[in-house]
Amino acid sequence: MSMTITRIPVVSVPVSDQDRSLAFYVDVLGFSLVDDASMGPLRWVRVAPPGAQTSLTLVTWFETMPPGSLKGLVLETDQLEEDVGSLRSKGLDVGDIEEASWGKYVTFDDPDGNGIVLRESDGR
Repeated sequence: MSMTITRIPVVSVPVSDQDRSLAFYVDVLGFSLVDDASMGPLRWVRVAPPGAQTSLTLVTWFETMPPGSLKGLVLETDQLEEDVGSLRSKGLDVGDIEEASWGKYVTFDDPDGNGIVLRESDGR
């Protein structure tokens, strides 16, 4: 019998300071706040790009996921050059636009050092 998995709703991003990370993902990257609630002794903070099916939860409680240990989180944009300019104007250290067989992209880190790839949409 084959699996019937249809989507990835949440990806956990390990952070050290949920408020600082929330400000980065909302104010710098333009994500929307989806949830900010108590979950027992923990705080559930979830953000997402507007209209996205997948959201990110900014977690502090996974011992095996230290802050900054997530690498290769890929975000997509239809306006790579404009978005790179916007990120730089907000003080973010963004690499130069590079080109690979799968398209144009830049890399940068969130405040904890989680590695992010911003790639140009290829229309798929």
